[in-house]
Amino acid sequence: MSTDDTLKTQREIQQRQDRADAAQAKSDEKGEAVQAGPRTQPVDLPAQHLEKPGVEADLELAPRFMAPDYRGSGKLQDFVALITGADSGIGRAVAVLFAREGADVAVCYHSSTEDAEETARCVEAEGRQCLLLQGDVKDSAWCDSAVAQVIARFGKLDVLVNNAAFQEHASSLEDLDDERIQETLDTNIGGYLRMARAALPHLKNGASIINTGSTTGLRGSPKLIDYSATKGAIHAMTKALASNLIDRGIRVNAVAPGPVWTPLNPADSPADKVAEFGKQTDMKRAAQPEELSPAYVFLASPACAGYITGIVLPVTGSVGAI
Repeated sequence: MSTDDTLKTQREIQQRQDRADAAQAKSDEKGEAVQAGPRTQPVDLPAQHLEKPGVEADLELAPRFMAPDYRGSGKLQDFVALITGADSGIGRAVAVLFAREGADVAVCYHSSTEDAEETARCVEAEGRQCLLLQGDVKDSAWCDSAVAQVIARFGKLDVLVNNAAFQEHASSLEDLDDERIQETLDTNIGGYLRMARAALPHLKNGASIINTGSTTGLRGSPKLIDYSATKGAIHAMTKALASNLIDRGIRVNAVAPGPVWTPLNPADSPADKVAEFGKQTDMKRAAQPEELSPAYVFLASPACAGYITGIVLPVTGSVGAI
């Protein structure tokens, strides 16, 4: 091949790539969200700000938690699970799928009774029992009492899901006074430790603890400094406790969600920020709770994850863990 022929070939390759790049640029400008699941999920979120604690029933766009395409197969048959923060959001979605897989569920919640009752209705519609427990994970006595009530009602405890959380953004570290720091740390990491401590005497070989971490615990978030710190601590606590309990046959894992459409974010961010929530992910949209809950089933089920402990499973809508 002559020099001229080579040059012609290379320029043709370049021109084809230039056209492909231009087409890709137009596609990127559209910012079309990725839909890779069994049904199309919402992309546009309402510009809505909620008063804390954030009631799911008040959201203009109801979060999807029922996972209608998910078929149960007895992965948690006759298990008993206790889930904190299960009145709404991810916790509610997990409660529903646990019940669909055959588990009875204790739903722990702080103050949103209307939401908690809806979770209970959904669990019972799956043919399983539900125990509602209202209280504060910052209170050691309540944590002990909650576990005791589960044992009194069901006779055992197989799975603890630590999921309750407090989140409030701040523009700078100077805006975080001691009261806010204490509330965030005491709820998010302190609550997890207290619930695990209360549950541990009742967990047998084959039981598991699942902690809800966050992508903020993997890479930080500039306006969620204290929250990010607690989520990073949860990831470290997960690995440490997994090592501590491995000889007892108790597995400890975490799920690290990316942006998920729950009351947590609208009860924190300004309305205009809520409308853009999740669009920074590679999939260009927030997840729905039903897209997270199967990960919890996987980690809870000995048939699926009996050889898995001490992991932080990212479910982030983006490529890679970070």
